[in-house]
Amino acid sequence: MKYEEVVDIYEKVGSTTKRLEKISILSNFLKKLDEKDKEVLYLLLGRVYPEYDERKIGISSQLAIKSISKAFGIDEKEIIEKWKTLGDLGDVAENLSSKKKQTTLHKEVLTTEKIIENLRKLPELQGKGTIEKKIYLIVELLNSASPLEAKYIVRLLLGDLRIGIKESTIRDSLGYAFFDESSRKEAIKKIQNLIDSKNDIAAVFEVVKSKDLKKLSEVKIEVGKPVKVMLAQKVKTIKEAFEYVGKPCAIEYKYDGFRLLIHKKGNEVSLFTRRLENVTKQFPEVVEYVKDYIKGDSFIIDSEAVGFDKKTKEYRPFQEISQRIKRKYDIENLKEQLPVEVNAFDLLYYNGESLIDKPFKERAKLLRKIIKPQKYKIVPAKQIITSSESEAERFYKEALKEKQEGVMFKNLEAVYQPGSRVGHMLKVKPEEKDFDLVITGAEYGTGKRSGWLSSFVLSCRDKNKFLDVGKVGTGVKEKKEEGISFEELTEKLKPYILEEKGKEVKIKPKVIVSVTYQEIQKSPTYSSGFALRFPRITALRPDKPLSEITTLNEIKKEFESQKRNYLRG
Repeated sequence: MKYEEVVDIYEKVGSTTKRLEKISILSNFLKKLDEKDKEVLYLLLGRVYPEYDERKIGISSQLAIKSISKAFGIDEKEIIEKWKTLGDLGDVAENLSSKKKQTTLHKEVLTTEKIIENLRKLPELQGKGTIEKKIYLIVELLNSASPLEAKYIVRLLLGDLRIGIKESTIRDSLGYAFFDESSRKEAIKKIQNLIDSKNDIAAVFEVVKSKDLKKLSEVKIEVGKPVKVMLAQKVKTIKEAFEYVGKPCAIEYKYDGFRLLIHKKGNEVSLFTRRLENVTKQFPEVVEYVKDYIKGDSFIIDSEAVGFDKKTKEYRPFQEISQRIKRKYDIENLKEQLPVEVNAFDLLYYNGESLIDKPFKERAKLLRKIIKPQKYKIVPAKQIITSSESEAERFYKEALKEKQEGVMFKNLEAVYQPGSRVGHMLKVKPEEKDFDLVITGAEYGTGKRSGWLSSFVLSCRDKNKFLDVGKVGTGVKEKKEEGISFEELTEKLKPYILEEKGKEVKIKPKVIVSVTYQEIQKSPTYSSGFALRFPRITALRPDKPLSEITTLNEIKKEFESQKRNYLRG
Protein backbone atom coordinates (compact mmCIF):
# COMPACT_ATOMS: atom_id res chain seq x y z
CA MET A 1 0.00 0.00 0.00
CA LYS A 2 1.19 3.52 -0.75
CA TYR A 3 2.18 5.36 2.42
CA GLU A 4 0.44 8.49 1.09
CA GLU A 5 -2.90 6.69 1.59
CA VAL A 6 -2.15 6.24 5.29
CA VAL A 7 -0.90 9.82 5.55
CA ASP A 8 -4.21 10.98 4.05
CA ILE A 9 -6.01 9.17 6.90
CA TYR A 10 -3.63 10.74 9.45
CA GLU A 11 -4.49 14.19 8.10
CA LYS A 12 -8.25 13.63 8.00
CA VAL A 13 -8.44 12.08 11.47
CA GLY A 14 -6.08 14.66 12.95
CA SER A 15 -8.17 17.53 11.57
CA THR A 16 -11.19 16.72 13.74
CA THR A 17 -11.62 16.49 17.51
CA LYS A 18 -14.97 14.72 17.17
CA ARG A 19 -14.69 11.04 18.01
CA LEU A 20 -17.58 9.94 15.77
CA GLU A 21 -15.99 11.71 12.81
CA LYS A 22 -12.69 9.91 13.48
CA ILE A 23 -14.56 6.60 13.63
CA SER A 24 -16.40 7.34 10.37
CA ILE A 25 -13.14 8.15 8.53
CA LEU A 26 -11.39 5.04 9.90
CA SER A 27 -14.31 2.65 9.33
CA ASN A 28 -14.53 3.67 5.65
CA PHE A 29 -10.79 3.07 5.32
CA LEU A 30 -10.94 -0.32 7.09
CA LYS A 31 -13.79 -1.56 4.87
CA LYS A 32 -11.47 -1.27 1.85
CA LEU A 33 -8.30 -2.49 3.58
CA ASP A 34 -6.97 -5.72 2.09
CA GLU A 35 -5.94 -8.47 4.52
CA LYS A 36 -2.40 -8.46 3.10
CA ASP A 37 -2.08 -4.86 4.30
CA LYS A 38 -3.28 -5.61 7.85
CA GLU A 39 -0.03 -4.33 9.44
CA VAL A 40 -1.12 -0.83 8.42
CA LEU A 41 -3.20 -0.96 11.63
CA TYR A 42 0.05 -0.75 13.61
CA LEU A 43 0.90 2.47 11.72
CA LEU A 44 -2.52 3.92 12.56
CA LEU A 45 -1.61 3.50 16.23
CA GLY A 46 1.85 5.01 15.75
CA ARG A 47 3.88 1.83 16.00
CA VAL A 48 5.25 -0.99 13.83
CA TYR A 49 4.84 -3.97 16.18
CA PRO A 50 1.90 -5.67 17.91
CA GLU A 51 1.27 -4.40 21.44
CA TYR A 52 2.62 -7.62 22.98
CA ASP A 53 5.98 -7.20 21.22
CA GLU A 54 8.55 -5.69 23.59
CA ARG A 55 10.61 -4.13 20.79
CA LYS A 56 10.28 -0.38 20.37
CA ILE A 57 11.50 1.94 17.61
CA GLY A 58 13.26 3.90 20.36
CA ILE A 59 14.57 6.93 18.49
CA SER A 60 15.54 10.01 20.50
CA SER A 61 14.84 13.60 19.43
CA GLN A 62 18.61 14.05 19.04
CA LEU A 63 18.88 11.20 16.53
CA ALA A 64 15.82 12.46 14.66
CA ILE A 65 17.48 15.89 14.37
CA LYS A 66 20.68 14.32 12.98
CA SER A 67 18.62 12.36 10.42
CA ILE A 68 16.65 15.43 9.31
CA SER A 69 19.92 17.34 9.00
CA LYS A 70 21.48 14.61 6.84
CA ALA A 71 18.38 14.18 4.64
CA PHE A 72 17.84 17.87 3.87
CA GLY A 73 21.39 19.22 4.18
CA ILE A 74 20.47 21.65 6.96
CA ASP A 75 22.66 22.45 9.97
CA GLU A 76 21.47 20.85 13.22
CA LYS A 77 21.44 24.23 15.02
CA GLU A 78 18.98 25.60 12.45
CA ILE A 79 16.77 22.55 12.93
CA ILE A 80 16.78 23.06 16.71
CA GLU A 81 15.81 26.73 16.27
CA LYS A 82 12.92 25.74 13.98
CA TRP A 83 11.88 23.09 16.53
CA LYS A 84 11.69 25.76 19.25
CA THR A 85 9.42 27.85 17.00
CA LEU A 86 7.19 25.06 15.61
CA GLY A 87 7.21 22.83 18.72
CA ASP A 88 7.15 19.59 16.68
CA LEU A 89 10.02 17.90 14.84
CA GLY A 90 7.49 16.40 12.42
CA ASP A 91 6.45 19.91 11.39
CA VAL A 92 10.14 20.82 11.06
CA ALA A 93 10.71 17.86 8.69
CA GLU A 94 7.65 18.85 6.61
CA ASN A 95 8.81 22.46 6.42
CA LEU A 96 12.37 21.59 5.34
CA SER A 97 11.20 18.93 2.90
CA SER A 98 8.89 21.41 1.15
CA LYS A 99 11.82 23.84 0.77
CA LYS A 100 14.00 21.19 -0.86
CA LYS A 101 14.87 21.87 -4.48
CA GLN A 102 11.67 21.67 -6.50
CA THR A 103 13.50 19.70 -9.19
CA THR A 104 14.20 16.82 -6.80
CA LEU A 105 12.25 13.75 -7.88
CA HIS A 106 11.37 10.94 -5.51
CA LYS A 107 13.28 7.87 -6.55
CA GLU A 108 10.41 5.55 -5.65
CA VAL A 109 6.90 5.66 -4.29
CA LEU A 110 7.05 5.16 -0.53
CA THR A 111 5.05 2.13 0.63
CA THR A 112 3.83 1.08 4.06
CA GLU A 113 5.88 -2.11 3.66
CA LYS A 114 9.07 -0.05 3.23
CA ILE A 115 8.22 2.15 6.24
CA ILE A 116 7.63 -0.88 8.46
CA GLU A 117 10.70 -2.70 7.11
CA ASN A 118 13.11 0.18 7.80
CA LEU A 119 11.65 1.11 11.20
CA ARG A 120 11.76 -2.52 12.37
CA LYS A 121 15.46 -2.68 11.54
CA LEU A 122 16.25 0.20 13.92
CA PRO A 123 16.02 -1.64 17.28
CA GLU A 124 17.87 -4.64 15.84
CA LEU A 125 21.06 -2.67 15.15
CA GLN A 126 23.85 -3.02 17.71
CA GLY A 127 27.60 -2.52 18.02
CA LYS A 128 30.02 -0.29 16.19
CA GLY A 129 28.51 2.13 13.68
CA THR A 130 24.96 1.68 15.00
CA ILE A 131 24.13 5.42 14.97
CA GLU A 132 25.27 5.84 11.36
CA LYS A 133 23.28 2.78 10.24
CA LYS A 134 20.14 4.05 11.96
CA ILE A 135 20.54 7.48 10.37
CA TYR A 136 20.95 5.82 6.94
CA LEU A 137 17.66 3.90 7.34
CA ILE A 138 15.79 7.05 8.36
CA VAL A 139 17.38 9.24 5.67
CA GLU A 140 16.46 6.64 3.03
CA LEU A 141 12.80 7.09 3.98
CA LEU A 142 12.97 10.89 4.23
CA ASN A 143 14.65 11.17 0.81
CA SER A 144 11.76 9.29 -0.79
CA ALA A 145 9.07 11.11 1.18
CA SER A 146 6.77 13.98 0.27
CA PRO A 147 6.68 16.82 2.84
CA LEU A 148 3.58 15.37 4.53
CA GLU A 149 5.05 11.87 4.55
CA ALA A 150 8.25 13.27 6.10
CA LYS A 151 6.21 14.83 8.91
CA TYR A 152 4.61 11.54 9.88
CA ILE A 153 7.79 9.49 9.45
CA VAL A 154 9.44 11.68 12.09
CA ARG A 155 6.39 11.50 14.35
CA LEU A 156 6.38 7.69 14.02
CA LEU A 157 10.06 7.62 14.99
CA LEU A 158 9.31 9.62 18.14
CA GLY A 159 6.14 7.67 18.99
CA ASP A 160 3.92 10.75 18.83
CA LEU A 161 1.50 10.87 15.86
CA ARG A 162 -0.62 13.65 17.46
CA ILE A 163 -3.84 12.65 15.66
CA GLY A 164 -5.91 11.28 18.53
CA ILE A 165 -6.23 7.61 17.47
CA LYS A 166 -6.32 5.16 20.36
CA GLU A 167 -6.92 1.43 20.48
CA SER A 168 -10.54 2.08 21.49
CA THR A 169 -10.99 4.26 18.37
CA ILE A 170 -9.79 1.39 16.17
CA ARG A 171 -12.03 -1.04 18.09
CA ASP A 172 -15.16 1.01 17.47
CA SER A 173 -14.15 1.70 13.86
CA LEU A 174 -13.89 -2.07 13.24
CA GLY A 175 -17.37 -2.48 14.70
CA TYR A 176 -18.80 0.21 12.41
CA ALA A 177 -16.92 -1.11 9.37
CA PHE A 178 -18.07 -4.73 9.52
CA PHE A 179 -21.29 -4.94 11.57
CA ASP A 180 -24.72 -3.36 11.17
CA GLU A 181 -26.53 -1.45 13.88
CA SER A 182 -28.40 -4.50 15.21
CA SER A 183 -25.23 -6.44 16.11
CA ARG A 184 -22.65 -3.63 16.44
CA LYS A 185 -22.83 -3.16 20.23
CA GLU A 186 -22.31 -6.88 20.85
CA ALA A 187 -19.57 -7.03 18.20
CA ILE A 188 -17.61 -4.13 19.74
CA LYS A 189 -17.69 -5.84 23.13
CA LYS A 190 -16.36 -9.05 21.59
CA ILE A 191 -13.72 -7.11 19.61
CA GLN A 192 -12.48 -5.65 22.89
CA ASN A 193 -12.23 -9.17 24.35
CA LEU A 194 -10.18 -10.22 21.32
CA ILE A 195 -7.89 -7.20 21.67
CA ASP A 196 -7.32 -7.93 25.38
CA SER A 197 -6.54 -11.59 24.64
CA LYS A 198 -4.41 -11.25 21.50
CA ASN A 199 -2.84 -7.80 22.01
CA ASP A 200 -2.33 -7.70 18.26
CA ILE A 201 -4.66 -5.35 16.36
CA ALA A 202 -3.67 -6.81 12.96
CA ALA A 203 -4.62 -10.34 14.09
CA VAL A 204 -7.91 -8.96 15.44
CA PHE A 205 -8.60 -7.31 12.05
CA GLU A 206 -8.30 -10.72 10.35
CA VAL A 207 -11.03 -12.17 12.58
CA VAL A 208 -13.33 -9.12 12.47
CA LYS A 209 -13.16 -8.90 8.66
CA SER A 210 -15.03 -12.23 8.50
CA LYS A 211 -18.11 -10.41 9.92
CA ASP A 212 -18.82 -13.57 11.95
CA LEU A 213 -19.96 -12.95 15.54
CA LYS A 214 -19.35 -16.60 16.37
CA LYS A 215 -15.67 -16.31 15.40
CA LEU A 216 -15.39 -13.19 17.54
CA SER A 217 -16.62 -15.22 20.50
CA GLU A 218 -13.85 -17.80 20.12
CA VAL A 219 -11.32 -15.95 22.25
CA LYS A 220 -8.09 -17.89 22.21
CA ILE A 221 -5.11 -17.07 24.37
CA GLU A 222 -1.65 -18.26 23.37
CA VAL A 223 1.26 -19.29 25.52
CA GLY A 224 4.16 -16.90 24.97
CA LYS A 225 1.95 -13.96 23.99
CA PRO A 226 1.06 -11.74 26.96
CA VAL A 227 -2.56 -11.35 28.00
CA LYS A 228 -4.02 -8.22 29.58
CA VAL A 229 -4.71 -9.06 33.21
CA MET A 230 -8.13 -8.99 34.84
CA LEU A 231 -8.44 -6.06 37.23
CA ALA A 232 -10.30 -5.67 40.53
CA GLN A 233 -12.69 -2.98 41.65
CA LYS A 234 -12.33 -1.39 45.07
CA VAL A 235 -14.78 -1.47 47.99
CA LYS A 236 -14.39 -0.02 51.46
CA THR A 237 -15.74 -2.76 53.74
CA ILE A 238 -15.83 -6.53 54.05
CA LYS A 239 -19.63 -6.41 54.30
CA GLU A 240 -19.82 -4.54 50.98
CA ALA A 241 -17.44 -7.04 49.35
CA PHE A 242 -19.66 -9.98 50.36
CA GLU A 243 -22.73 -8.17 49.00
CA TYR A 244 -21.12 -7.90 45.56
CA VAL A 245 -19.40 -11.28 45.16
CA GLY A 246 -21.86 -13.43 47.15
CA LYS A 247 -21.38 -16.11 49.80
CA PRO A 248 -19.39 -18.25 50.07
CA CYS A 249 -16.45 -16.66 48.24
CA ALA A 250 -12.69 -16.98 48.05
CA ILE A 251 -10.65 -14.41 49.98
CA GLU A 252 -6.95 -14.05 49.24
CA TYR A 253 -4.12 -11.79 50.32
CA LYS A 254 -3.72 -8.62 48.26
CA TYR A 255 0.04 -8.59 47.96
CA ASP A 256 2.16 -5.44 47.92
CA GLY A 257 4.10 -6.43 44.82
CA PHE A 258 3.77 -6.35 41.05
CA ARG A 259 1.65 -8.45 38.72
CA LEU A 260 3.52 -11.20 36.90
CA LEU A 261 2.04 -13.35 34.11
CA ILE A 262 3.98 -16.62 33.88
CA HIS A 263 4.00 -18.47 30.53
CA LYS A 264 5.56 -21.89 30.01
CA LYS A 265 5.68 -24.02 26.88
CA GLY A 266 7.98 -27.03 26.96
CA ASN A 267 11.19 -25.77 28.55
CA GLU A 268 10.60 -22.15 27.54
CA VAL A 269 9.45 -19.76 30.30
CA SER A 270 8.39 -16.14 29.70
CA LEU A 271 7.44 -13.54 32.30
CA PHE A 272 5.28 -10.50 31.54
CA THR A 273 4.11 -7.50 33.58
CA ARG A 274 0.59 -6.09 33.49
CA ARG A 275 1.96 -3.62 30.89
CA LEU A 276 2.85 -6.61 28.66
CA GLU A 277 6.58 -6.01 29.15
CA ASN A 278 8.78 -9.08 28.92
CA VAL A 279 10.83 -9.23 32.14
CA THR A 280 12.12 -12.81 31.82
CA LYS A 281 15.77 -11.71 31.86
CA GLN A 282 15.24 -9.53 34.93
CA PHE A 283 13.98 -12.46 37.04
CA PRO A 284 16.11 -15.54 36.24
CA GLU A 285 15.35 -17.07 39.65
CA VAL A 286 11.61 -17.03 38.92
CA VAL A 287 12.25 -18.94 35.67
CA GLU A 288 14.01 -21.62 37.73
CA TYR A 289 11.21 -21.73 40.33
CA VAL A 290 8.65 -22.27 37.56
CA LYS A 291 10.66 -25.12 36.03
CA ASP A 292 11.39 -26.77 39.38
CA TYR A 293 8.13 -26.40 41.29
CA ILE A 294 5.22 -26.28 38.81
CA LYS A 295 4.01 -29.38 36.97
CA GLY A 296 2.80 -29.02 33.38
CA ASP A 297 3.95 -28.94 29.76
CA SER A 298 2.26 -25.61 29.05
CA PHE A 299 0.46 -23.04 31.19
CA ILE A 300 -0.27 -19.37 31.87
CA ILE A 301 -0.38 -18.37 35.53
CA ASP A 302 -1.44 -15.03 37.00
CA SER A 303 0.59 -14.07 40.06
CA GLU A 304 2.06 -11.32 42.20
CA ALA A 305 5.81 -11.07 42.84
CA VAL A 306 6.58 -9.72 46.32
CA GLY A 307 9.95 -8.57 47.61
CA PHE A 308 11.33 -9.72 50.95
CA ASP A 309 14.34 -9.14 53.16
CA LYS A 310 16.76 -12.05 52.81
CA LYS A 311 17.92 -11.83 56.44
CA THR A 312 14.73 -11.04 58.36
CA LYS A 313 12.32 -12.70 55.85
CA GLU A 314 10.02 -9.70 56.23
CA TYR A 315 8.09 -8.62 53.15
CA ARG A 316 9.16 -5.32 51.59
CA PRO A 317 7.01 -2.62 49.95
CA PHE A 318 6.60 -2.50 46.19
CA GLN A 319 8.66 0.69 45.81
CA GLU A 320 11.78 -1.14 47.03
CA ILE A 321 11.63 -3.88 44.40
CA SER A 322 10.11 -1.92 41.50
CA GLN A 323 13.59 -1.09 40.18
CA ARG A 324 14.05 -4.75 39.21
CA ILE A 325 11.34 -4.43 36.54
CA LYS A 326 13.30 -1.95 34.41
CA ARG A 327 16.92 -2.86 35.18
CA LYS A 328 18.53 -5.01 32.48
CA TYR A 329 22.04 -5.01 33.92
CA ASP A 330 23.65 -6.23 37.13
CA ILE A 331 20.87 -8.84 37.38
CA GLU A 332 22.75 -11.30 39.59
CA ASN A 333 23.55 -8.61 42.16
CA LEU A 334 19.95 -7.33 42.21
CA LYS A 335 18.68 -10.88 42.58
CA GLU A 336 20.67 -11.19 45.81
CA GLN A 337 19.80 -7.72 47.13
CA LEU A 338 16.11 -7.70 46.17
CA PRO A 339 14.78 -11.28 46.11
CA VAL A 340 11.13 -11.96 45.26
CA GLU A 341 8.56 -14.57 46.21
CA VAL A 342 5.95 -15.46 43.57
CA ASN A 343 2.38 -15.78 44.87
CA ALA A 344 0.25 -17.56 42.24
CA PHE A 345 -3.50 -16.95 42.32
CA ASP A 346 -5.04 -17.86 38.94
CA LEU A 347 -4.58 -20.32 36.08
CA LEU A 348 -5.60 -19.15 32.60
CA TYR A 349 -4.28 -22.01 30.47
CA TYR A 350 -3.07 -25.54 31.16
CA ASN A 351 -1.63 -28.27 28.94
CA GLY A 352 -3.15 -27.08 25.68
CA GLU A 353 -6.48 -25.85 27.04
CA SER A 354 -7.69 -22.32 27.74
CA LEU A 355 -9.35 -22.11 31.16
CA ILE A 356 -10.59 -18.53 31.09
CA ASP A 357 -14.22 -19.63 30.66
CA LYS A 358 -14.01 -22.09 33.57
CA PRO A 359 -15.26 -21.04 37.06
CA PHE A 360 -12.63 -19.54 39.36
CA LYS A 361 -13.06 -22.38 41.89
CA GLU A 362 -11.97 -24.91 39.22
CA ARG A 363 -9.01 -22.81 38.06
CA ALA A 364 -7.84 -22.23 41.64
CA LYS A 365 -8.19 -25.91 42.58
CA LEU A 366 -6.08 -27.05 39.61
CA LEU A 367 -3.51 -24.32 40.29
CA ARG A 368 -2.97 -25.61 43.82
CA LYS A 369 -2.54 -29.16 42.52
CA ILE A 370 0.24 -28.30 40.10
CA ILE A 371 2.36 -26.13 42.45
CA LYS A 372 4.84 -27.64 44.88
CA PRO A 373 4.96 -24.75 47.41
CA GLN A 374 8.38 -23.40 48.32
CA LYS A 375 8.28 -20.53 50.83
CA TYR A 376 10.17 -17.42 49.61
CA LYS A 377 10.29 -18.90 46.11
CA ILE A 378 6.88 -19.78 44.70
CA VAL A 379 3.63 -20.50 46.55
CA PRO A 380 -0.14 -20.37 45.92
CA ALA A 381 -1.71 -17.16 47.25
CA LYS A 382 -2.95 -17.45 50.83
CA GLN A 383 -6.66 -18.21 50.57
CA ILE A 384 -9.75 -19.01 52.60
CA ILE A 385 -13.24 -19.85 51.36
CA THR A 386 -15.89 -18.55 53.71
CA SER A 387 -19.28 -16.92 54.25
CA SER A 388 -18.27 -15.53 57.65
CA GLU A 389 -17.62 -11.80 58.05
CA SER A 390 -15.76 -12.38 61.32
CA GLU A 391 -13.49 -15.00 59.69
CA ALA A 392 -12.91 -12.62 56.76
CA GLU A 393 -12.03 -9.84 59.24
CA ARG A 394 -9.45 -12.08 60.99
CA PHE A 395 -7.90 -13.02 57.65
CA TYR A 396 -7.78 -9.34 56.61
CA LYS A 397 -5.95 -8.35 59.82
CA GLU A 398 -3.51 -11.22 59.31
CA ALA A 399 -2.71 -9.92 55.80
CA LEU A 400 -2.01 -6.42 57.15
CA LYS A 401 0.14 -7.85 59.96
CA GLU A 402 2.26 -9.60 57.32
CA LYS A 403 2.74 -6.19 55.61
CA GLN A 404 0.49 -6.92 52.63
CA GLU A 405 -1.95 -4.36 51.21
CA GLY A 406 -5.22 -6.04 52.21
CA VAL A 407 -7.39 -8.81 50.75
CA MET A 408 -9.13 -9.78 47.51
CA PHE A 409 -12.70 -11.13 47.39
CA LYS A 410 -13.47 -13.46 44.45
CA ASN A 411 -16.71 -14.97 43.19
CA LEU A 412 -16.22 -18.74 42.99
CA GLU A 413 -18.21 -19.14 39.76
CA ALA A 414 -16.65 -16.22 37.85
CA VAL A 415 -14.77 -16.56 34.55
CA TYR A 416 -11.47 -14.78 33.80
CA GLN A 417 -12.00 -11.64 31.71
CA PRO A 418 -8.67 -10.35 30.30
CA GLY A 419 -8.32 -6.57 30.43
CA SER A 420 -11.59 -5.97 32.29
CA ARG A 421 -12.07 -4.27 35.66
CA VAL A 422 -14.67 -6.67 37.00
CA GLY A 423 -17.22 -6.62 39.80
CA HIS A 424 -16.67 -10.25 40.76
CA MET A 425 -13.12 -9.59 42.02
CA LEU A 426 -12.86 -6.87 44.67
CA LYS A 427 -10.08 -5.44 46.79
CA VAL A 428 -10.39 -4.28 50.38
CA LYS A 429 -7.52 -2.37 51.96
CA PRO A 430 -7.14 0.22 54.72
CA GLU A 431 -8.78 3.54 53.93
CA GLU A 432 -5.94 5.50 52.44
CA LYS A 433 -6.17 8.54 50.27
CA ASP A 434 -3.96 7.64 47.34
CA PHE A 435 -4.01 7.96 43.57
CA ASP A 436 -1.86 6.73 40.68
CA LEU A 437 -1.09 9.81 38.56
CA VAL A 438 1.17 10.70 35.66
CA ILE A 439 3.82 13.44 35.63
CA THR A 440 3.15 15.98 32.83
CA GLY A 441 5.43 18.84 33.85
CA ALA A 442 8.17 19.97 36.22
CA GLU A 443 10.56 22.80 37.09
CA TYR A 444 14.35 22.74 37.28
CA GLY A 445 15.44 23.10 40.89
CA THR A 446 17.85 25.54 42.53
CA GLY A 447 20.58 25.24 45.17
CA LYS A 448 21.15 21.60 46.14
CA ARG A 449 18.59 20.56 43.50
CA SER A 450 20.21 22.53 40.70
CA GLY A 451 20.24 20.51 37.46
CA TRP A 452 17.46 18.23 38.67
CA LEU A 453 13.77 18.41 37.85
CA SER A 454 11.57 19.16 40.87
CA SER A 455 8.06 20.45 41.67
CA PHE A 456 6.38 17.84 39.48
CA VAL A 457 3.00 18.48 37.84
CA LEU A 458 0.58 15.59 38.44
CA SER A 459 -2.26 14.73 36.05
CA CYS A 460 -5.27 12.42 36.02
CA ARG A 461 -6.95 10.93 32.94
CA ASP A 462 -10.19 12.15 31.38
CA LYS A 463 -10.95 9.99 28.32
CA ASN A 464 -8.21 11.00 25.85
CA LYS A 465 -6.89 13.96 27.86
CA PHE A 466 -4.61 14.44 30.85
CA LEU A 467 -5.69 17.10 33.34
CA ASP A 468 -3.44 18.48 36.07
CA VAL A 469 -4.46 18.13 39.73
CA GLY A 470 -1.52 19.73 41.51
CA LYS A 471 2.23 19.89 42.00
CA VAL A 472 4.40 17.75 44.25
CA GLY A 473 7.99 17.66 45.47
CA THR A 474 7.44 15.91 48.81
CA GLY A 475 8.41 12.25 49.02
CA VAL A 476 11.35 12.66 46.62
CA LYS A 477 14.80 12.47 48.19
CA GLU A 478 18.10 14.18 47.44
CA LYS A 479 20.09 10.96 47.95
CA LYS A 480 19.45 7.79 45.93
CA GLU A 481 19.91 5.46 48.90
CA GLU A 482 17.05 7.16 50.77
CA GLY A 483 14.35 6.24 48.21
CA ILE A 484 13.00 7.83 45.03
CA SER A 485 15.51 10.59 44.28
CA PHE A 486 15.34 13.80 42.24
CA GLU A 487 18.24 12.49 40.17
CA GLU A 488 16.43 9.21 39.41
CA LEU A 489 13.18 10.98 38.46
CA THR A 490 15.06 13.49 36.31
CA GLU A 491 16.78 10.65 34.40
CA LYS A 492 13.42 8.97 33.78
CA LEU A 493 11.65 12.17 32.70
CA LYS A 494 14.27 13.87 30.51
CA PRO A 495 13.65 11.66 27.41
CA TYR A 496 9.99 12.74 27.51
CA ILE A 497 10.48 16.53 27.69
CA LEU A 498 8.30 18.13 25.00
CA GLU A 499 9.21 21.79 25.52
CA GLU A 500 11.06 24.10 27.88
CA LYS A 501 10.16 27.65 28.94
CA GLY A 502 12.74 29.05 31.32
CA LYS A 503 12.87 26.61 34.24
CA GLU A 504 9.49 25.04 33.43
CA VAL A 505 9.23 21.95 31.25
CA LYS A 506 6.28 20.19 29.66
CA ILE A 507 6.56 16.40 29.80
CA LYS A 508 4.98 13.65 27.70
CA PRO A 509 2.71 11.52 29.96
CA LYS A 510 4.81 8.41 30.55
CA VAL A 511 6.08 8.24 34.14
CA ILE A 512 3.43 7.14 36.65
CA VAL A 513 3.69 7.64 40.41
CA SER A 514 1.59 6.69 43.44
CA VAL A 515 0.63 9.74 45.47
CA THR A 516 -0.94 10.13 48.90
CA TYR A 517 -2.73 13.33 49.90
CA GLN A 518 -4.61 14.88 52.81
CA GLU A 519 -7.72 16.05 50.97
CA ILE A 520 -9.13 17.19 47.61
CA GLN A 521 -10.10 20.81 47.08
CA LYS A 522 -11.88 22.54 44.20
CA SER A 523 -9.43 24.71 42.30
CA PRO A 524 -9.63 26.95 39.21
CA THR A 525 -5.82 26.80 38.99
CA TYR A 526 -5.69 23.28 37.56
CA SER A 527 -7.39 21.99 34.39
CA SER A 528 -9.10 19.17 36.32
CA GLY A 529 -10.90 21.72 38.50
CA PHE A 530 -9.43 20.05 41.58
CA ALA A 531 -6.23 20.24 43.62
CA LEU A 532 -4.65 17.69 45.96
CA ARG A 533 -3.75 19.15 49.36
CA PHE A 534 -0.34 18.06 50.72
CA PRO A 535 0.40 15.43 48.01
CA ARG A 536 3.36 13.12 48.55
CA ILE A 537 5.01 10.70 46.08
CA THR A 538 5.25 7.23 47.62
CA ALA A 539 6.29 5.02 44.70
CA LEU A 540 7.16 4.86 41.03
CA ARG A 541 4.73 2.60 39.13
CA PRO A 542 6.59 1.20 36.09
CA ASP A 543 4.19 -1.77 36.21
CA LYS A 544 1.12 0.38 35.44
CA PRO A 545 -0.06 1.53 31.99
CA LEU A 546 -1.57 4.97 31.38
CA SER A 547 -4.99 3.37 30.93
CA GLU A 548 -5.00 2.48 34.64
CA ILE A 549 -4.15 5.84 36.21
CA THR A 550 -6.77 7.64 38.30
CA THR A 551 -9.56 9.21 36.26
CA LEU A 552 -11.24 12.59 36.72
CA ASN A 553 -14.47 10.75 37.60
CA GLU A 554 -12.70 8.87 40.39
CA ILE A 555 -11.37 12.16 41.79
CA LYS A 556 -14.87 13.66 41.62
CA LYS A 557 -16.30 10.64 43.49
CA GLU A 558 -13.65 10.92 46.20
CA PHE A 559 -14.34 14.64 46.50
CA GLU A 560 -18.10 14.01 46.91
CA SER A 561 -17.43 11.21 49.43
CA GLN A 562 -15.16 13.56 51.35
CA LYS A 563 -17.94 16.21 51.45
CA ARG A 564 -20.45 13.66 52.77
CA ASN A 565 -18.04 12.62 55.49
CA TYR A 566 -17.58 16.25 56.54
CA LEU A 567 -21.35 16.69 56.79
CA ARG A 568 -21.61 13.61 58.99
CA GLY A 569 -18.89 15.00 61.24
